[in-house]
Amino acid sequence: MQCSWKAVLLLALASIAIQYTAIRTFTAKSFQSCPIPSPVNCSPSQEAEAAERLCDESPTFSYNLSRKTHVLILATTRSGSSFVGQLFNQHFDVFYLFEPLYHVQYTLIPKLTQSKSTTDRRVMLGASRDLLRSLYDCDLYFLENYIKPQPVNHTTDRLFRRGASKALCSPPVCESLGGVDLHLEEGDCVKKCGTLNLTLATESCREHGHVAIKTVRVPEVSDLRALVEDPRLNLKVIQLVRDPRGILASRSETFRDTYRLWRIWDGTGRKPYNLDVTQLTTVCEDFWNSVSTGLNRPPWLKGKYMLVRYEDLARNPMKKTEEIYDFLGIPLDGNVERWIQNNTRGDRSSSKHKYGTVRNSAATAEKWRFRLSYEIVAFTQHACRQVLAQLGYRTVTSEEQLKNLSISLVEERDFLPFA
Repeated sequence: MQCSWKAVLLLALASIAIQYTAIRTFTAKSFQSCPIPSPVNCSPSQEAEAAERLCDESPTFSYNLSRKTHVLILATTRSGSSFVGQLFNQHFDVFYLFEPLYHVQYTLIPKLTQSKSTTDRRVMLGASRDLLRSLYDCDLYFLENYIKPQPVNHTTDRLFRRGASKALCSPPVCESLGGVDLHLEEGDCVKKCGTLNLTLATESCREHGHVAIKTVRVPEVSDLRALVEDPRLNLKVIQLVRDPRGILASRSETFRDTYRLWRIWDGTGRKPYNLDVTQLTTVCEDFWNSVSTGLNRPPWLKGKYMLVRYEDLARNPMKKTEEIYDFLGIPLDGNVERWIQNNTRGDRSSSKHKYGTVRNSAATAEKWRFRLSYEIVAFTQHACRQVLAQLGYRTVTSEEQLKNLSISLVEERDFLPFA
């Protein structure tokens, strides 16, 4: 009987050893992440020693143990995404990239903005996910596949809006500045820093504690599921939305040629027969689908998704920024606070560039009410009625209501992050 118990015990120990070896091999080869000890079976000191030994044996484990926070600002054009991007760009420990997916779009599908092809969308999204995964891992060399002409010796002068990234215009990436802690304006960055050395940019990325990327080229949060569920990443999505009426007004003013027919309607009061209404309805459909996914709180988005209305941020930028950083688990930097103080109280002359971020943020959020005719507003409200209700935007029924700023068109809503 005693021999029998010994045999059983030996078999059990052998089984445990085999399982441990298999799990350890699978973890190291597939995910390359250092396992976090569980306090269930061992004392804290034993756990810490075991985990430390395991991480020392494989250098790749310690990197992922640090758990960089990877942030994606999911937005659409003229929704305030450049403004939100600056809330991360100004943080001393965040490596920020402005629209790197631009290169994917204009290399693979130059006319994607006019294309309604499902195949084009799949190609774009597949390549975009691969690039985002590499960039979050600070592999900026992967960008070279999409930059034309091809970078030589890992240097290029063709990175889209390089000057919008503080990290790419500061030492050590911008060597001409030496050790001076000076942030260049976007237009001066390329002039003073010269070509971009992607090796130095990669090193800078690795030295930062977190990576944030802004994009308007991913339609819905469900398109990011593979990245959100990737155990090698710690991805959190900030979905930025804005009143579609405000988006339409801003696009009509910024992209004058593309939205020429909307401008004709606004100026003459006559709706063109060949008006491309998909320029509006696509925004509303993408908002509806993406926000519905986020607010339904699927398990794969738990702790990974936060919905932000541009209007809430514009009216109380400091409070909303604090909420965003609290959701991300990143300490709010004094540089960000100072930038908010200096860049949300500007007058009309403050924003000289169409993508500028210096403005009176509260006034900017409401300015569309004086740019659009009531007829266009009524058309937009009908076309986007579902998403307006979903996001808490009130409709107007007369010209007087539209122009009366004492009537708020934004309901009080508390879109709590999915914790």
